Amino acid sequence: MISLQERLFAMQDKQYAAFQAKLTPGVPMESFIGIRVPVLRKFAKEFTKEAGCEEFLHQLPHEYYDENMLHGLLISEVKDYEECIRLTENFLPFVDNWAVCDIMSPKVFAKHKKELLTKIKTWSKSSHVYTCRFGIETLMSHYLDKGFKAEYLEIPASVRSEEYYVKMMVAWFFATALAKQWDQAIPYIEQHRLAPWTHNKTIQKAIESYRITPEQKEYLRTLKIKIIMTQDTSTYYVWIGGSCDHGHKELRQQWLRQGRSFIRKINKCLGPFSGH
Repeated sequence: MISLQERLFAMQDKQYAAFQAKLTPGVPMESFIGIRVPVLRKFAKEFTKEAGCEEFLHQLPHEYYDENMLHGLLISEVKDYEECIRLTENFLPFVDNWAVCDIMSPKVFAKHKKELLTKIKTWSKSSHVYTCRFGIETLMSHYLDKGFKAEYLEIPASVRSEEYYVKMMVAWFFATALAKQWDQAIPYIEQHRLAPWTHNKTIQKAIESYRITPEQKEYLRTLKIKIIMTQDTSTYYVWIGGSCDHGHKELRQQWLRQGRSFIRKINKCLGPFSGH
């Protein structure tokens, strides 16, 4: 009998493996079999009908990246909500990259939004990078359209993490929120509710979106935060929109002339959104 791994290797594309490895830093090259996603997605739909599917879903951890991708696709097909939650929470601690995290999109979640919200709040608070990312992505996928409530925006806004893939997910969430719920989302940008890097990345992604109007894009450009590096490598943030008595050009010019003494004036002027 042919093993599952042998069946997966029969779909191998070595060039695609090398390509995917470049897009997924932190995952060893030898972990990639190299199965293109449409091919793996088709295989997953057929594999759900086989007896070996349930056994595979309990065999953690997996050896290969592609096995983890398959695992995520299989979870997405589970029709029973409670079983889907159980399998998701068993699998999340083993997710170690953005691609596996993002491929999980259980269809059954759409029918259980009330109870799912509790899980999202828990996942979003997790210190595990991809559990947190999955929580925010699930919120973005299911709660920004029908049944939206402004309070949902507080969930990603309250996440504080220096992890790149968490910060990117928060930015992606708010860029999407700006496209779908502008009036409720824009105060988070105007009031600098997000960390400076995430704030700027949100604006960048929103400006790149075809769902944001030209007028909205122009306004967002005025809300970017300018980062000034001091001579001792500390970082200070200056709101280009001008929250103090000086425009950003004057701030740069005076910084060059006066150095650290002027940074203290910037700190006093900008208050809570300046820092190291």
